Order: sequence, then C-alpha cells, then structure tokens
Amino acid sequence: MNAVLDLVGVALVVIATLLIGVYGLRVSRTTSDFFVASRTVRPVWNASAISGEYLSAGTFLGLSGLVLLDGARGFWFPIGYAAGYLLVLVFVAAPLRRSGAYTIPDFVEARLDSTVARRVTSLAVLIIGWLYIVPQLHGAGITLVVVAGLPEWVGAVTIAVLVAAAVAAGGMRAITFVQAFQYWLKLTALLVPVVCIAFALSGGPHDFDPALVFPAEAGPSGFDAYETASLLLALLLGTMGLPHVLVRFYTSPTGASARRTTVIVIAMVSAFYAVSSAMGLLARIAAPDLARPGVADTVVLQLPSRVFPGLAGEVLTALIVAGAFAAFLATSAGLVVSLAGVISQDVFSGSVRSFRLSAVLCALVPLGVALLTVPAGLVSSVGVVFVVAASTLSPVVLLGVWWRGLTARGAVAGMVCGGVATGLALLVHAAVDGVGIAAPYLAQPAAWTIPLATGVMVAVSLLDPRPSPRTDRFLARVHTPDRA
Repeated sequence: MNAVLDLVGVALVVIATLLIGVYGLRVSRTTSDFFVASRTVRPVWNASAISGEYLSAGTFLGLSGLVLLDGARGFWFPIGYAAGYLLVLVFVAAPLRRSGAYTIPDFVEARLDSTVARRVTSLAVLIIGWLYIVPQLHGAGITLVVVAGLPEWVGAVTIAVLVAAAVAAGGMRAITFVQAFQYWLKLTALLVPVVCIAFALSGGPHDFDPALVFPAEAGPSGFDAYETASLLLALLLGTMGLPHVLVRFYTSPTGASARRTTVIVIAMVSAFYAVSSAMGLLARIAAPDLARPGVADTVVLQLPSRVFPGLAGEVLTALIVAGAFAAFLATSAGLVVSLAGVISQDVFSGSVRSFRLSAVLCALVPLGVALLTVPAGLVSSVGVVFVVAASTLSPVVLLGVWWRGLTARGAVAGMVCGGVATGLALLVHAAVDGVGIAAPYLAQPAAWTIPLATGVMVAVSLLDPRPSPRTDRFLARVHTPDRA
C-alpha cells in the first residue's frame, strides 16, 4: 500500500463532496428543500441517491470479508438487502409518498392522530439511525489504520465533521447530489479492481483446490435453518423500517415516481452486491490467510496489493479507499438528514436554522459512541440495525398503510414490545457468549420478535377499537392512484 496515494484518494473524495455540497447550498433555500428536496427528485437521481446511502461500510468492506469467512452463507446478506426493496416497492413506496409527510414520525402522527405515537416513533428512529451511523465511523477508522497507520479516531472524526457540515449547509437537496455521485464512485471503485484481479487470477499460476475454497461446511449443507430464516426475515422487513431509506420516497414528485425509483434501486444495489461478493470469492483464492475474524473486513483493501505488487496494486488500493470513504459519507449523510428532520420538528421549531442545529447534534452523538466502543464485524453490526428496525418501525408502517384497525395504543405497545424484546435478546446473547440451546434464538431473534411486535399491535388495537376519525380520509389519500 502507498499511504500517500491512499490519502490523495480520500482527499479527492472529500473535495468532491464539499464542492457538490456547495452547489447544493446554492439551490437549497426553503424549508421543503432541506427536508424533502421540495419533492422534485426524479427516479434515476433518487435511485442513485438511495443506492448511495444504502450501500454502507458494512457492504463496501464487510460483505467481501463475510463471503471470505463464511462462503455461501455470506450471500444471504446481499440477497436479503436487495429483496427488501421488493417489499418496499409492493407495500409502502407509493403510499408513503402520497401521505405528504416529511418524516416517519410525521406519517405515524397523521395516520394515528397521536402525539404519543409520534414521540415513540421518533425515539425508535433516533436509536436505529445512531446504531447505523456508528459502524460507518468505525469503518472509516479501520480504513485509515490499514492504509495509512493513522489513529482510528481520525477517520471517525473526519466523517462526522464532513457529514455534519454538508447536511447543515444544504439539507436533503444538497445531500441528494452528493449521494448520487457517491454511488457511481463506489461501484467503479470496486468494479475496476474486481475485473483486474479476475483477469490476473485466470491467467496466472493460481491453481486452487475447490474443496478448500468452497468447503462443504460453508455451503448450504452447513446452514442452520432457523438462523438463516430469521436473518432473511430481518433483512427483508428491516429495509422497510430504515428511516434514511423511507424518507427518500418523500422526495419523489408522485407515488408512481416513487415506485419507478424503487425498481431502479433494486437493479443498482444488485449490481453492486454482485461485484462486492465477487471480491470475496476472489479473496478465497488469492488471500485465504485473511479469513480471520477482525481481519476479514480489511480484505478489500489488501487484496489488490497481493495480486499486483507495485504501483498497479497501490493505484487500485487508492481507488478502493476513495470508494470506501464515499460509502461512509453517503450512508452517514443520509442517516443524519433523516434524523435531523425528526429532531428539528419534534424538539425545535422545524425551521431551517433548527434543522442545521439538529444535523450537528445527530452527528456528534454517534461520534461519541464510536470513540468509546470497539469495532465489531461491520456486517454483523449493520445486521443488528435491521433486526431492530424490523421489530419496531416496519410493523407500524406496514399496518399503518394497510390495516384500518390500527390504533395509537396498539402501535405504541407493539413498538415498545418489539424494541425491548430485541434489545434484551441481543444483550443476553452477548452476555452468555452464545452458550446454551437458546443461543440461535438470541443471536437471530427476528423470527420471533417481529411476530411478537406485530401480534401486540394487532391485539391491543382490537381491544382498543377507537381508530382516529381521520383514518378513512388518510387511507383514501395514500391509496388513491396518482393522476396521469
């Protein structure tokens, strides 16, 4: 690796982000610009921005490492990540846009006519968002440690400061331009090295034993049925509960535009996951010694130099480092935008000034957590977020759109029950270190926490049959097709 080239790559990404952010500042003037880009983002731009923020540090660095470690088992993550958008497309994309809301708490309050339900939703949004930002900051720290030997806190602080500045300066409209650019940068940053490495390995003396690269225990025969099903359920439904994903559908001009955006997103993220997974498979051939917990997350950064010693490998590594920082910036920016909108409306006045203050606060809190904690596996850290989102926000969004009988008390009870059950399961699993017959149910609790949260919502709503008098009018609006 060449630290100078790597830092130049990081610097170029930072400069590009700032320049695009400055351009966004020039066109961001109204409150609607800051919260939802005045609902004028067209499908291709919006899909690029959604893909840019969705493809996080866990994907850019962690997915290849997971495939290196676990073989075919690692493919469940990209399958679940991409397929989750099918559920978003079918069930919530267009209705959320037609609701006219700015944030998920806006939607819940409009649907249930309840301030308490809004506050509980806001708390869930903040917890999910901050849990998701922390792995991005850890990933930035890991990257600078590996490529430049800098202290881990440098990467975390750099990302937090840049994101806070960009979001505060231009809001959703500016961040849309930034994230769209960063998706294409990330795809290029992995695609070029993967193609080069694949050609190099196919033409050189790299004979390998298929049984060693693709061992049976890392294939379908080694899967635990419950854990696999629970993981997929979390990934599929968790996408529907991610605040930074859902808020982007409010930026579409119409519900039909939101649907078209989702279709394009599925194609974009699938293309990226194919490239990232291919990097992990190539690493099983060229760098099997990196298949160790705590080291596998660095395989994307180390593999080019293994295959191409010298300047060529250093240039490819610098390109990957630039793409990695784009991943950290894009996802963190999307999360901070969504969280700033919630805090600005629920705590402050909902003005542009309060939005900017909220953006700074939303970046500082996860930065403090990241500086005080030790990085875990990036993919597993992001997986926890999906479980929490699927057990809290996803049921209330889905039932809020499709079931007239949902009440405010039912929604609150279900979100609290799902969140507490998920948190306790994960904490107990960490405390007992996976020992005991209950370990799979604690490590992957989605298969029982999601039905629990949904069941509580339905049961309490049926016992409290007092839907808001505005329910029928609200549901008619979100389900009425857009005018041509």
